[in-house]
Amino acid sequence: MIESPYLVAPGSKVRLSDHRTDDTGRFKDKAEALTDTQKNLASLEELQELLYAEARHAVLVVFQAMDAGGKDGAIKHVFSGLDPQGCTVTSFKTPTPLELAHDFLWRIHAAVPPRGMFGIFNRSHYESVLVERVKDLVPEQVWKKRYDHVNEFERMLAEEGMVILKFFLHVSKDEQKKRLESRLNDPHKQWKFDVGDIEERRHWDEYMEAYQDALRKCSQEYAPWYVVPADRKWFRNWVISDVLVKTLDRLEMNYRKPKDDLSSVVIE
Repeated sequence: MIESPYLVAPGSKVRLSDHRTDDTGRFKDKAEALTDTQKNLASLEELQELLYAEARHAVLVVFQAMDAGGKDGAIKHVFSGLDPQGCTVTSFKTPTPLELAHDFLWRIHAAVPPRGMFGIFNRSHYESVLVERVKDLVPEQVWKKRYDHVNEFERMLAEEGMVILKFFLHVSKDEQKKRLESRLNDPHKQWKFDVGDIEERRHWDEYMEAYQDALRKCSQEYAPWYVVPADRKWFRNWVISDVLVKTLDRLEMNYRKPKDDLSSVVIE
């Protein structure tokens, strides 16, 4: 866990209304942040190669956000330089009948990355304390127990060598409206528009309360949450890439030594 203005410190109280969605940190504009962001992306590319070569850790990156919060865009831009052979992206949609027949973590565990790999979750196991809570899909006594289940699940992964980073992309309700309208009015974006997003938007305050509880109860030293200001896409990308690079740098990864003595090898 690295220090960051956007880190949810374990055990701290969280009020999302205290977190600016349009924050740009020390940068005045997109152009000023461009160099730093590009450096981060280049570093991330090198760190992925080390991660793959060393094969001692795996990295799990979790993205959660309201609809049109920027999960797809963040994944596309931040991980643009990664080798696809060392990276998987899993989008968790509405559970299938088979998935519903198992515990809520069954489909999640099946998707976690092996050592040496990046695994990126577009939505995640946290849907079970967000959507299922807000839409009253399971009883309160069920979803309330899940915070502890999630913490123990993530603790087990961390103890097995998993680096877990969780990002809540925090957009304002006004910015969400603009993005949804952009999808609705652009023929090339209409395929992304889901009329169900309008119904979800009506539950905005309930979702904010649910997110606050999830962030407060499940930000742990071994699996921290970061509240990322996401109204400015370029700043969102810098925050995520900066946390990733600083976290992976701390692993002090090295290339594995060859299993054979190569000093006398001659290629004719």
